[in-house]
Amino acid sequence: MKTVFVAGSITIKKLAPQIVERLKKIVDKNFNVVVGDATGVDSSVQQELLQLGCRAATVFSSSIRPRNNLGSWPVNVVHTDHTPGTRAFFTAKDIKMAEAADYGLMVWDTKSPGTLSNVIELLSRKKYSVVFINKSKEFIVIKEPKDVDKLISCMSASALEKVEEKIKLSERLARLKNEQIALI
Repeated sequence: MKTVFVAGSITIKKLAPQIVERLKKIVDKNFNVVVGDATGVDSSVQQELLQLGCRAATVFSSSIRPRNNLGSWPVNVVHTDHTPGTRAFFTAKDIKMAEAADYGLMVWDTKSPGTLSNVIELLSRKKYSVVFINKSKEFIVIKEPKDVDKLISCMSASALEKVEEKIKLSERLARLKNEQIALI
């Protein structure tokens, strides 16, 4: 059974119809869904999965009590030694979701470092993701490191600067590109 890691920006509170349609297809195919417990896309996805009658979802949380679990689905608590509330604390669950998934479906505001980090985590495991750019309502398929350049082109200079500061995007991409070159 295929597993899809669905995530996105906490600033996005309402899912576009294109994402709802994708979620419906995922549920109709009985794919497993792994989703986080944050507000924004995570809680909106949970709400939609609940309305679709999805039973094959697992909520990942870095806390013993998830912030959101609207469908009372099983919870995978990811233990971490990082300080609660920090980026590293919440990233621990995202890494585990990338490990558990076969594919990613991301909903992005063109700013969120966490969403880009999830795309990189999937890529580092040779897994594809589809990123929905919420602003332009388009999907971008990410199959290899150079595809991330399409995402970067959607960002403002200040957003890119913040992402660089928070997740060291260019370093992570360079590592992935070097790994890819080494295979040739």
